[in-house]
Amino acid sequence: MLAQTMPLVPATQADPLPAVISIACPAQQLPPRQRQELALQVLAGSQPVAQLARQHQVSRQFLYRQADTARLALDRAFDPPPAAEEVLFHLPVTKSWLRQLVLALVLSCHSPYRGVIGVLRDLFDTETSLGTVHNTVQAAVARARAINDSYALAGVRVGAHDEIFQAGRPVLVGIDTASTFCYLLSQEEHRDADTWGVRLLESAERGFAPDAIVADFGTGLRAGQALALPQVPCRGDVFHLLRDLEQAVSYLENRAYDALEARARLEREQARVRRQGRPARGVAQRLRRARAACDPAIALADDVRLLGEWLRQDVLALAGPGHADRLVLYDFILAELQARVSACAHRLGPIYRLLKNRRDDLLEFARALDEGLGQMAAAWGVAADGLHRLLQARCRDESDPVRWAEESAVRPELRGRYHAACRAVDALAAGTVRASSLVENLNSRLRTYFSLRRHLGADYLDLLQFYLNHRVLERSERPERQGRTPAELLTGAAHGHWLELLGFTRFARAG
Repeated sequence: MLAQTMPLVPATQADPLPAVISIACPAQQLPPRQRQELALQVLAGSQPVAQLARQHQVSRQFLYRQADTARLALDRAFDPPPAAEEVLFHLPVTKSWLRQLVLALVLSCHSPYRGVIGVLRDLFDTETSLGTVHNTVQAAVARARAINDSYALAGVRVGAHDEIFQAGRPVLVGIDTASTFCYLLSQEEHRDADTWGVRLLESAERGFAPDAIVADFGTGLRAGQALALPQVPCRGDVFHLLRDLEQAVSYLENRAYDALEARARLEREQARVRRQGRPARGVAQRLRRARAACDPAIALADDVRLLGEWLRQDVLALAGPGHADRLVLYDFILAELQARVSACAHRLGPIYRLLKNRRDDLLEFARALDEGLGQMAAAWGVAADGLHRLLQARCRDESDPVRWAEESAVRPELRGRYHAACRAVDALAAGTVRASSLVENLNSRLRTYFSLRRHLGADYLDLLQFYLNHRVLERSERPERQGRTPAELLTGAAHGHWLELLGFTRFARAG
């Protein structure tokens, strides 16, 4: 047999395969130094890659990988070191500077006391307490109160008064409509006539004697002014009236749309029942009632909307007819509204009662407007009607061609006083205030401060009043207010930064 005839030899002599397997791959045996040299030769391109691979018994892919590794190492070696972040300036942090920061965070950033503590801890590695923050704020009160009391209020020509509440207690607010200077900010126990009267008398001691006051129809507010300043007229705020009227119109229109939808739904149901051959008596009865309610609802919404437009665009508008004509239109609108109150008493009733009881207050601005135009006409020897038509033209938008036609028509009547009349009419229009919108705007800003505190106190309100009067107005609809403070607008005199007024030295960057 074959197995018997084959000679017995050692495995190492009969089968050379194990010896071949034990030989390592040449690429794996290359030392790091030689791999580096091969990578450099590939990068240098001194000889073809295929020739290098044959000489060293390696593959071309191996050489390409070594070249990539060397290229990456070279890139990293020649990359510029990461630059250190540029230092813009050095800030000397002193106790005085930290006190300024606390006041800025509380007043400018609306930060609560615990928020101030967090900023000092997180950004300045400084631990402080609630008492320290409170004492820092309290230390600025005395100087702020003295500055508040130093201002004379004789420059306030038209003031706006209102009330805001904090934790159930009223805060009385008064603001100059021309400069937005806040001359009254006081938390009280009550908002009755005596409280308002006392605060207004205190303001009168500082020269407060305005030409008019604009306010809503709060009984205590108006009664207090009648006691303290009986010679000053209190104009009715038209904003709240027009807002309530607009809301009533929206309600009536939505109710009319609901009636239309109900009628359309019943008409579709009636048609479906008839197609199915079923009796439609019940649906017909409901449809008759829906149709009977639909037309009056639409008519009421249209009528009230029209009355509101007349009131807004003619009677209570700045550019409208004379005071006597406004009274006639006002009474007509009131009578028409009265005839429709029963159709929606809960919405129209309060508006009707307000219009009925406050006609003279709401139209006080028109009487003052006619008086001002009459004084101009008498001084210049021109007709008051021409100035009135000029006012109507000047209140139109500059892109409206009607404006220029109306101005051209009235210009010959004014002869050589046309340009002076335009300036005077514009100033009169700007000074005729019909709404307490500015004090409402101030109230909205005050709420952002009040929401941070459960209790206000006179000290905090004095400091807040000081800050609001001495911070720069960055935005305003009137260009003359931008970049100036309310105190500067009231007095006409510039003053230092509010921190400097409190006795601090502000940080200034070198260079």
